[in-house]
Amino acid sequence: MALSAAIILAAGEGTRMRSTTPKVLHTFAGKTFLERVMASVSALDPDTLAVVVHYQAERVARAARSYRDDVVIVGQDDVPGTGRAVQCAMDQLAADGPLTGPVLIAASDMPLLDAATLRDLLAFHEDSGNGATVLTTMLDDPTGYGRIIRDREGNVLRIVEQRDANSSELAVHEVNTSVYVFDAAVLAKAIAGLDSNNAQGEFYLTDALETAKADGTVGAFAAPDPLSVEGVNDRVQLATLSRQHNRRVCERWMREGVTILDPETTWIEDDVELSRDVTVLPGSFLQGRTVVGEGAVVGPYTTLIDATVDAGATVERSRVQGTHIGAHATIGPWTYLRPGNELGEHTKAGAFVEMKNARIGERTKVPHLSYVGDAELGEDTNIGGGTITANYDGVHKNRTRIGSNVHVGAGNLFVAPVEVGDDVTTGAGSVVRHAVPDGSMAYSENTQHVVEGWKPAWER
Repeated sequence: MALSAAIILAAGEGTRMRSTTPKVLHTFAGKTFLERVMASVSALDPDTLAVVVHYQAERVARAARSYRDDVVIVGQDDVPGTGRAVQCAMDQLAADGPLTGPVLIAASDMPLLDAATLRDLLAFHEDSGNGATVLTTMLDDPTGYGRIIRDREGNVLRIVEQRDANSSELAVHEVNTSVYVFDAAVLAKAIAGLDSNNAQGEFYLTDALETAKADGTVGAFAAPDPLSVEGVNDRVQLATLSRQHNRRVCERWMREGVTILDPETTWIEDDVELSRDVTVLPGSFLQGRTVVGEGAVVGPYTTLIDATVDAGATVERSRVQGTHIGAHATIGPWTYLRPGNELGEHTKAGAFVEMKNARIGERTKVPHLSYVGDAELGEDTNIGGGTITANYDGVHKNRTRIGSNVHVGAGNLFVAPVEVGDDVTTGAGSVVRHAVPDGSMAYSENTQHVVEGWKPAWER
């Protein structure tokens, strides 16, 4: 049976995060909580996906629309509680007629909630014929979670929030994950009679299960992996969950043939792709859609963001973003490659080199202490230390073009726009302002003056 609707609850402030950013927009392994939950829910292909917003509603709504443009944004009023959030969503979704079929409800603060678990939950709900099914899990320390209270036959009686639980209920280790599947008609009836008679003075969605029991069985499906349904309420939990997840990511790559010397100091986001025999050295951060080819070495102390590193390349103690590094290139140490670079095979960007929007031909070397921005360098060219492409005139960014087999002396300054041909040599300290034809020597003559016996004024 197709999923009629999915409702993601994203209205809360998340006060325990102590942040001006709504909790759902905090990041986990490179993506916001909300983006991750929306992606998992979207994988079930619901007829309608709704996100309920309240705190910083416009900000959260903009983010939700950026993740999926057909999302339905539901504004929750000032009446607090998850039950009220679902009431608002159901009112809006049923405006053109009552919903039919299953409705999934998920909290947005579970960054590891995965599509496979949700599919299993939905299949269990349909196969069991439940009016409502709760996704649960077992925790060694259930503090902060609502407890699942069952009867002697194992049927779900109710869910008790921690603040409303007595001592025997607090001893229960099966907890509510805040993910549910309801039959649409059961849900509509169950939320109609909610009240705020509880310690928080809120409309609890969990109370709807009491009504749902009268219209069908309320079942529970236990998530096999507690980590996949763990919520984040504060930054301590965020750090703990992030480390647990990252450890799993590193272990998966090591089993795929990647050498990671120190998983405790290596962070790899979910969309990164690594080939066999890649070596990742300590203190490295691989982020975004980074791709690293076979036999490449990354680190130590290197950050790659949306970077492509081809086979056999080495990137040491560097920051690389939005850059393609060719096979067997050597980068670093202490190199900064900003977005838009294309480095060919066997190239070099050495110590204290910065590049931006540059194309570097095969076997060309920029060994040290240089800035290459908005530039094109041909093949087999060597750039002397301390060279600068002066690409900005205060209004526009201009390009520098340097040909193949060029030998640039130390301390050169190329004032863009300027073009240097093939087989050119430039002298040390040259300022190149005008085009240099193929096969030429270019140098700037600077007269050196010596004042013998000179002393500073305070010594005279």
